[in-house]
Amino acid sequence: MKYMKIGIVCPYNMFQFAGGVQDIVVNLHTYLSAQGHSVKIITPRPRAHQDSVSDHYILVGRSAKMNTPFNTMADIGFEADGDEIQAILDREQFDIIHFHEPWVPVLSRQILSRSKSINVATFHAKLPESLLSKSIISTVVPYTKSILKYIDTYTAVSPAAAEHLQSLSDEHVEIIPNGIRLEQFTHTNHLTRKNKKKRIVYLGRLEKRKGIEHLLSAYASLRESHKDVELIIGGNGVKNNMLQRIVAQYEIPDVTFLGYVTEEDKPYLLASADVFCSPALYGESFGIVLLEAMAVGTPVVAGNNSGYASVMTGKGRLSLVNPLSTSDFAQRLELLLYDDDVREMWRVWAAETIKQYDFSVIAKQYESVYKQSLAQHV
Repeated sequence: MKYMKIGIVCPYNMFQFAGGVQDIVVNLHTYLSAQGHSVKIITPRPRAHQDSVSDHYILVGRSAKMNTPFNTMADIGFEADGDEIQAILDREQFDIIHFHEPWVPVLSRQILSRSKSINVATFHAKLPESLLSKSIISTVVPYTKSILKYIDTYTAVSPAAAEHLQSLSDEHVEIIPNGIRLEQFTHTNHLTRKNKKKRIVYLGRLEKRKGIEHLLSAYASLRESHKDVELIIGGNGVKNNMLQRIVAQYEIPDVTFLGYVTEEDKPYLLASADVFCSPALYGESFGIVLLEAMAVGTPVVAGNNSGYASVMTGKGRLSLVNPLSTSDFAQRLELLLYDDDVREMWRVWAAETIKQYDFSVIAKQYESVYKQSLAQHV
């Protein structure tokens, strides 16, 4: 089959909160459509979204905000009308339906249980170790088990993301990493700044698992011996006020909070940095923002969680540090800020490694999985 009719199911609101899953879905649609395939995105109907949407979206049910196991908010699809779902499937007659995060209740399960198409699933998230409690086991595990019988082909974005699935099934899991569109970042040259201070940039959600408090501690330690460095924090989140209070209380110098950073501004902020730092403690299955920093040639210091370790391989392992060790953290920041030989070695590694993460390469892998799954199951 040269051209396929493909449905891509995203359990999250596609029109409000940008994130890794939504980015992958949009980029998959763009690439696969350019190859001649017919592609529709199936996603929850946002409660507050009044604008018309492109005809490649199919809106189902309603979305609602809920707390996730990661102590974040997600806008996900809750139960839709079964007749509505069946009518969509009867009308579209997809060859492939690709479910992203199918363990997220409950839209994916409703579609899976009715689908006569080949069902491909991608698991993105790594459940935090702290979730291994009776309450989580009694809910997440049985729910995930209940959907596995409907899935024909399993993929995950990293070994860390595959852990939950592999604990429940012996089925083969194809690892297909996340990716970025390199052209968005490689045109961004490192910017000449009037401010000559060395710049550390954090960009992401301001929440506990991201480890920003530990970054502040390491930065404050670094400032004791290096006065020519500043810290720029981009992003919003529940810890925003607390982090600003810490900076004020301990009089940590040259820390700037930018708030929300647009996708358009992101490449320029990353390129303005001497070091990009993402000290996440847990709950990371991959690390798209690490790829983005690599793409602009900005050296990275990152938390040594298993998701980030799947990206920072080879010489990139130098970037990984335990954020809980303030002294080690500060020393790693110092090394990648001030040692020109190490910085150049890192950049050479990143420039070669990032090529495999261009989304055209990643999307071809998904396209190949679709075709193989069709051949095996039809």
